[in-house]
Amino acid sequence: MRKFFQEIKADLKFKTAGPGQKLSEPSRAPKEKPRAEVAPKPRQPPTDEAQRAAAAALARLELKPKGKAPSSQEAIKNQVRKELMAEAAAGDKGLPMEQKQQEEEGAAAPSVSGVYFICPLTGAVVRKDQKEKQLREAIQAYFSVDPVAASIMEIHTFNKDREKVRLCVETMAKYLDNIYLHPEEEKYRKIKLQNKVFQERISCLEGTHKFFQAVGFETKTLPVPGQETTEEFYVLKEEMLGRLEELKEHKEQLLSSEPVRAQLHRQPTLFRPSAAAARFQLPHDFFNLTAEELRREQRLRTEAVEKAAMLRTRAMREKEEQREMRKYSYTLLRVRFPDGYILQGTFYARESVSELYNFVREALREDWLPFELLGPGGLKLTDENLAFNECGLVPSALLSLAWDAAVMAQLEAAAEEQRSPLRPELLAGAQSLS
Repeated sequence: MRKFFQEIKADLKFKTAGPGQKLSEPSRAPKEKPRAEVAPKPRQPPTDEAQRAAAAALARLELKPKGKAPSSQEAIKNQVRKELMAEAAAGDKGLPMEQKQQEEEGAAAPSVSGVYFICPLTGAVVRKDQKEKQLREAIQAYFSVDPVAASIMEIHTFNKDREKVRLCVETMAKYLDNIYLHPEEEKYRKIKLQNKVFQERISCLEGTHKFFQAVGFETKTLPVPGQETTEEFYVLKEEMLGRLEELKEHKEQLLSSEPVRAQLHRQPTLFRPSAAAARFQLPHDFFNLTAEELRREQRLRTEAVEKAAMLRTRAMREKEEQREMRKYSYTLLRVRFPDGYILQGTFYARESVSELYNFVREALREDWLPFELLGPGGLKLTDENLAFNECGLVPSALLSLAWDAAVMAQLEAAAEEQRSPLRPELLAGAQSLS
């Protein structure tokens, strides 16, 4: 294969030689008389750009599933030329080849319309780019139900720096603890808003002021002892002194809460038996690449020629595989049952194989039925703690399900009529896979 690429590089630089003519040898006039031999003109090496493009095409071809071999060397060369032209066109737009191919194949229907999430507060299903907005609207609406809980949700959910959140809630909890332990001490019931600690740890975070107001503090302008100036304070309302247990509960709730996270919607779909089960067309939602990462991906592709020219160590190969796995946040998985039906679902790329087993069990009439899942190539997925990207099951994969033969034989012998192990509602909504 490397020899074919060398010939292609030469084709990019020189004209194809005619029948019986050497490629690099200039044409000669008919012999008239003997003359001293002239050394053939040395051929200029391919440009760096041509070498990089050829190496990128070689790397991509090695990653593709091996099909039927072309019938001739010329057929292979034609395919590589096509790859090189596509690589150059994609490079003009700064897009990786996967996304360029998706644009060119825009007429093909995607295997799934996108990545969707379920809002845990409302149950609404929204696209990935709408989940943050949906969470904000849901938490804002929850203020009319429980303002304390809603403000705690804001603090934990919308402040992304987890260390700052931890320091914030611990400081706020200390304020409440002092009041609960020393209710007779008036100084603990006042918090100066311009205090340096309050400003640096609490005031700068979203939701904190709403929390203090929800648990019974009000804003007052008070004189500063020993000075003629006044400052703003949070002061606990008098009636809250009789409800100190509530204050303690709010403190514990603040410390124990977690961020509100939208749940990935599996989008369970059942397809009728189809020969197209292994063909996937993924939407852009599955790519975990920003604009800067797209440019970086292009730069990394240009380095492929150097990597192909030297013996890569195992550590280098593993590092490259890890980089490839990080390109995707999600994976689309299909499980083909022995009767040909195909179950499809969306997963995080870093979720464990156990989640897929649970997903399949939820689709069965009897979730206790023993089975095993086989990955591409028939490899058994026995370690359910491995992540999908560690098993090479990203960004998509077709797996097979195998029943426990002994158990299924007993069930068939005991049953009056055979029926599908899949849930009736799934079978009723089965779709055709285009």
